[in-house]
Amino acid sequence: MTSPAANGRIGIHLFLAILLASFQWVAAAIEDGPLVNGDFEIIPAGGFPSAGTGEGASVIPGWEINGTVEVVRSGQRQGGMILIVPQGEHAVRLGNEAGVSQDVAVEKGSTYAVTFSAARTCAQLESLDISVAGASSQTVDLQTLYSVEGWDAYSWAFQAGSAASAAIGGDGATAKLAFSNPGMEEDPTCGPIIDNIAIKKLFVPDRVEDNQVINGDFEEGPWMFKNSTLGVLLPTNLDEETTSLPGWIIESNRAVRFIDSDHYSVPQGKRAVELLSGKEGIISQMVDTKPDNQYSLLFTMGSAGDSCQLPLAVMAFAGDQAQNFHFAPIGNSTSMPANVSFTAKAERTRVAFYSTYYNTRSDDHSSLCGPVVDDVKVLAASAAAARAGGFGTLMIFGVILVFCSSLGM
Repeated sequence: MTSPAANGRIGIHLFLAILLASFQWVAAAIEDGPLVNGDFEIIPAGGFPSAGTGEGASVIPGWEINGTVEVVRSGQRQGGMILIVPQGEHAVRLGNEAGVSQDVAVEKGSTYAVTFSAARTCAQLESLDISVAGASSQTVDLQTLYSVEGWDAYSWAFQAGSAASAAIGGDGATAKLAFSNPGMEEDPTCGPIIDNIAIKKLFVPDRVEDNQVINGDFEEGPWMFKNSTLGVLLPTNLDEETTSLPGWIIESNRAVRFIDSDHYSVPQGKRAVELLSGKEGIISQMVDTKPDNQYSLLFTMGSAGDSCQLPLAVMAFAGDQAQNFHFAPIGNSTSMPANVSFTAKAERTRVAFYSTYYNTRSDDHSSLCGPVVDDVKVLAASAAAARAGGFGTLMIFGVILVFCSSLGM
């Protein structure tokens, strides 16, 4: 029989374990997830002003302001147009050469992906600059609307290095993350709208078994909001060291969409990539190979289940080989395997994918969509054959079991 003292020690240890687990959860929540007032829903004392705010004003909790920044409300009208607020009741509109910034906690040397929602105000060309002071920046073109909703979620990556400033303890530091309107709009009431901003620390997955592809299952990527049904757009990025989709680059002038199994059909795991805009949306990766050796590029393609109009097809590249695959589902399946055999010509070989067609959804004819790619592998020919043989043996064994069962054996 356990003594009261022993029971007390067990209870204390259990309490400490639960407390430690809760602190670990809080730390993860602080590191990965929405920024402080990233949805602009925290209302300052006295409420938000009705007009634009000037430089240095502290009327938006958690944010520094540069230039004329306006808090817009859901349902707010401008002329005959209703302004787009991607999430909740509030968002901010950036006037000419205006911006907002926030110091975020980072770890020096680590790569981070920033997820944000953006919409344009007017029909004229609008763009958005996103940057980390002293490190890197990117201009996101908002002219193309990928969704009939009138806004899209995007992701951008940066590496915390020289941009990190005042240490906050240990290896921690802060980096100034900024969003700005680089344009001088003819109409001063125009300008991009931003909302729903989050950050996630990225990790480069290890290669799996004999597969040469990094993050071929696309499970590692930017932060995704659970209530968002639009996925996250990955715009042009040619830096394979700093990318929102570790291992992969976007080498085209249009974005591809990072999708999740909560809102889309995903062939394997929880994440995949939907190819948009035909040849204008390309993902690629350089993989390690041995010259003159035989390899197979294996992947799964299919439908995202988002009412994308047929036909769906993927153009796959492996070195100097290219092959077009049309999605031909069997029964109720939403995906199918594909294979490109090639001979490596160098120590690094490019594999790439784009959608053969320019697809839109059948239910609105405006939202861009396309085939899904997942579970990408580059295997030596011998390993690929062994894997295919193992699958065939498993199928035969399954048939034998079914046959024996039918005989009552």
